[in-house]
Amino acid sequence: MSAQVSATELHTLSSKAIAAKEAAHCPYSKFRVGACLLTNEGQFIVGANVENVSYPVGVCAERCALATAVVAGHKNFKAIAVATDIIPGASPCGMCRQLYV
Repeated sequence: MSAQVSATELHTLSSKAIAAKEAAHCPYSKFRVGACLLTNEGQFIVGANVENVSYPVGVCAERCALATAVVAGHKNFKAIAVATDIIPGASPCGMCRQLYV
């Protein structure tokens, strides 16, 4: 993810990440997370966290967005935005940090 992101793309990316929080399924933690990936082709792919009663089985918003993008045939990305309900925002979990590499 090293390509230049325009101001318009950044606005759209962050807006879509914020909107994606609405799709989060987090009945246990109540911690909504939305993510949006921008592909090199200019497409925006969103994801939201999906919890399970067994916490490690849940899916983070970032991994949800990436899996959706890969299934749709995308392999190269310009940027990712992640949104939460807390201020300041939260850091990605360890699994998502490894995913970014």
